[in-house]
Amino acid sequence: MLRPIAVLSAAWALAAVASAATAPARPRASELVDRGIAYLAGAQADDGSFSKGAGPAVTALVATAMIENGRSPSDPVVSRALAYVERHVRPDGGVYAEGSKYRNYETCLAIRCFSAANNGGKYDELLQRAEAYVKQAQWDEGEGHDKSSDYYGGAGYGSHNRPDLSNTTFLADALQAVGNGPDDPAVQRMLTFVSRCQNLESEHNQSQFPTLNPDGGFYYTIAAGGSSQAGNTPNGGLRSYGSMTYAGLKSMIFAGVDKNDPRVKAAVEWARRHYTLDENPGIGDAGLYYYFHTFAKALDAMGEPTVVDAAGVEHDWRQELVEALAERQQDNGSWVNANSRWLEGDPNLVTGYALLALSYCRPERP
Repeated sequence: MLRPIAVLSAAWALAAVASAATAPARPRASELVDRGIAYLAGAQADDGSFSKGAGPAVTALVATAMIENGRSPSDPVVSRALAYVERHVRPDGGVYAEGSKYRNYETCLAIRCFSAANNGGKYDELLQRAEAYVKQAQWDEGEGHDKSSDYYGGAGYGSHNRPDLSNTTFLADALQAVGNGPDDPAVQRMLTFVSRCQNLESEHNQSQFPTLNPDGGFYYTIAAGGSSQAGNTPNGGLRSYGSMTYAGLKSMIFAGVDKNDPRVKAAVEWARRHYTLDENPGIGDAGLYYYFHTFAKALDAMGEPTVVDAAGVEHDWRQELVEALAERQQDNGSWVNANSRWLEGDPNLVTGYALLALSYCRPERP
């Protein structure tokens, strides 16, 4: 005869088995990726482009997302996209549309794309010339701005647009993709600008803004008087927000800044206090998928499998990101943001961002 405790233990075990059998399966990154790529295969234009009104930018981003999710450069969709982007290579080494005002932005995305596809050194020469182009476009003494300038080290959409942290983080990605490490002068110039876009007073940032909002996060730009897409604090400080904070964090990691550096520690603490996958913290649903991408890339660069939030709750950020993207995937496999700011009403661009985010959630990653 079973004792009461044994009876209860058996009942709990049976209940646990029944619950596991009826619980919905947790979404898998690979399934979301397959559906997203199937959507993009159907959305590709005959000339190989995606959203060609954006020049080669969206096409380069989509091709990168596919390759980083395991598709070969010889895959028909990828190879057509690569050919389309390659048709935008210019005599000056840049990769951009005719008459474009976004030359640095487009070239940085192309560098990341061709680096991912560079099997057997196929694109070595193209990449060397494109690298020289974006380094030349970086704000420094060549444009009349020495280290005392708030423009110094940053990148804008084009060579003469005022720099911002978003474009500078695309530059950081491009430099990292072609093997520029912390000792590279362009990387160190980039780090100077990035450090000045952080709400942290230090030897690296003596501007007025950190004292007005000393929360350790990042804002859009220190240049031209400073601005934040999240607006200003009542006393005139620049509000930090999620996508720029993760962009600044990953750029510092790429530049070799140690995890114990006060800049990294302050950024990580801001991220802990504002951990969420419900919005782009600080600006709601604006730029949400850009945020998902920078969130994933920064945490992957940090090498941290979990994040402990301000309440002490530990988060498996990869699984939570997969679940957040699973909830938002459309029936046709795409993703799109109801808030169309920053072109996130374009399902090709947004699906590319989502796939890039998912590439950091693949099982083979630590």
